[in-house]
Amino acid sequence: MQVRERTITDRTREIFMKYGIRSVSMDDISRELGISKKTLYQHFLNKSDLVRRVLQCSQDEFEQKIDSIINGEHNAIDDLLEISLIIGDHMKEVNVAVNFELQKYYPELHREFLEKKRSFASRYLKENVEKGKREKLYRSDLNGELISKLYVQKIEDLHDPNFYERENISFAEVFQVMFENHIRGIANDQGIKYFEERKKKLKLDLR
Repeated sequence: MQVRERTITDRTREIFMKYGIRSVSMDDISRELGISKKTLYQHFLNKSDLVRRVLQCSQDEFEQKIDSIINGEHNAIDDLLEISLIIGDHMKEVNVAVNFELQKYYPELHREFLEKKRSFASRYLKENVEKGKREKLYRSDLNGELISKLYVQKIEDLHDPNFYERENISFAEVFQVMFENHIRGIANDQGIKYFEERKKKLKLDLR
């Protein structure tokens, strides 16, 4: 993506997060960005195309962050924590109202990019299960594909705001319980021992 296009998509994402998607027109965007509509349409076919490119930029950033973890030198348990935090942070950044507008007014785009996130995260989490097996930190009998899909669903479920309002608990508290339960469910004795040694040093800064 060209530098100018990336600048437009980044600024547009900020505008959408502030004002919503439906109420913002291409005129509004060009005015907010200080560029002409002609320039805007040189890069994007229409508003729907612009929304798609904004979503794609967000997806690219998400994938790059996960790639940086996978390509590091940490073991599977440390990788899983970092990946989980990235997935959690990415979902926390989604404005509830904006997400609702995507579902209502751009349903195909919403489904497409939700599936992209799920598929990408599931693939890397499946690789994490296999890595943990190789490192003899996870149980050898795990079904990596099933484990990864269930874990992605757990993380998605964490972002139901009604749950926190009803139970009066923080996202950080729920995340820590969810992560520890997951590790204890997939780790062998060696993996649990490592997790216990690391637990006090883990920084779950999610507030």
